[in-house]
Amino acid sequence: MSKISVADIQKLREISGAGMMDCKKALEESEGDFEGAQDYLRKKGIAKAAKREDREAKEGVVIAQTNANQTRGVVVAINCETDFVARNENFINMTQKIADIALESFPETAEALLALPYEGKVTIGEKIGEQNGIIGEKVELSSYSPVTGAQLLTYNHSNNKRSVIVALNLRQNEFEQAGRDVAMQIAAMNPVAVSKEDVDQTIIEKEIEIGKELARNEGKSEEMLEKIALGRLNKFFQENTLLSQKFVKNNEVTVQQHLHSLNKELTVVSFKHIAL
Repeated sequence: MSKISVADIQKLREISGAGMMDCKKALEESEGDFEGAQDYLRKKGIAKAAKREDREAKEGVVIAQTNANQTRGVVVAINCETDFVARNENFINMTQKIADIALESFPETAEALLALPYEGKVTIGEKIGEQNGIIGEKVELSSYSPVTGAQLLTYNHSNNKRSVIVALNLRQNEFEQAGRDVAMQIAAMNPVAVSKEDVDQTIIEKEIEIGKELARNEGKSEEMLEKIALGRLNKFFQENTLLSQKFVKNNEVTVQQHLHSLNKELTVVSFKHIAL
């Protein structure tokens, strides 16, 4: 076996970011071969990741971004276990790089994104697996959404914990600020859908049942429960669907009314909101 020098260990540490003892072991196992040592560390990281599957990765970084003409965008979230790691510059840069690759290649699914090359050496999935061993925490791609539209606008919260991308149905330069305002509205008010027509039926059924039970607890007669529950459902729609919400910058109008003040046809067709 070739002698493993401190300089070699330090060099591998700088390349991989792994600890000194892990780098020494990797070089010993690969008999001084740097490529083999890096493969060893990646495999070790993936093995450690398997042991961490039952841990919760609730921290991390979320990034939303669009291409130059704002017709194509992505939201990418990479999770980890601690805020300490999430605030690390290398972790943030890795997430940004993955978001850049996603925007350029625009895969349809998270699985397809994980299979794409990362800087030509490993796949994105392997790069994330590497981090499990290097960082010592569970690291995973928790969310990926590709979005298209006439004009896309984004909002990224300063702490990298919340990102929104909004798709408008029309495209004009003067709509850009309105789109960003709506993205901030979504981050602040967390609507469940664009409009009441888009609300999932299971949510509607749940709200009706809650409304009935509340009315029953208030002593209302059984024949009145449905009517009262539907009234409460309408209030739910007003407060929890984007276009019906009061516009946060002007509570005198709804989001839809604000958009119509710019153009009678302007509206939001979809949005993606990822929050850690």
